[in-house]
Amino acid sequence: MRVLLTLACLTALLPAGAAVAEAAPAPCTAPTGPYQRPLEQALKRPVDGVQSPADCDAIRAFQAKQGLRPADGYANLATYRTLVAVQARPNPNAAGHCPVRSFRVTCVDLTRQLLWVQVNKAVRFGPIPIRSGRDSQETRNGWHRIYWRHIDHKSTLYDNAPMPYAQFFDGGQALHGRYEPLFDGGGSAGCINLALRDAKALWDLLRVGDQVYVWGTKAGTAG
Repeated sequence: MRVLLTLACLTALLPAGAAVAEAAPAPCTAPTGPYQRPLEQALKRPVDGVQSPADCDAIRAFQAKQGLRPADGYANLATYRTLVAVQARPNPNAAGHCPVRSFRVTCVDLTRQLLWVQVNKAVRFGPIPIRSGRDSQETRNGWHRIYWRHIDHKSTLYDNAPMPYAQFFDGGQALHGRYEPLFDGGGSAGCINLALRDAKALWDLLRVGDQVYVWGTKAGTAG
């Protein structure tokens, strides 16, 4: 009878003190990215704006820790937006731009492209990275109220584009998820786009009548 040896069995046959070598990770070869400098600074690398193998390894490790795909060491927009959210976690409202209220407020910071939910000064969700409106279709500033929700909405304005977990807060503008990567294709048409997992979590938290406060200005049109 043929005997199939498992890795555990093979290991048992090795001489004492011998070890099974683990495959080394593939070399990190991503080129310099558009957000190289802020990633270098945050990851305590020499800030020269030029990718090195050690820079690439550090960025790749950050991407892997944050669940970003691909985790390839390239300093792209998704990695930078995630970095901003991570840096804001201790106190996203440190500057005091989002009004502190006794009720639930969804805070939307267009300048940093962040969203979080707070009650009084307690953060109940986030901060998370977002994608807001592009130039000429900016997300509107000020106080808003969630007036309608539709879990599997299709846009009536943009060719039935899917808007999962849509929560409308001002005219046609809504908080909603994207099936595609969050930062593909530039800004939105005015909605607040969220990663799908974040859109679902926000759907479970918010209700019709909840308040949304938007402020700031998105820099440029990219992302």
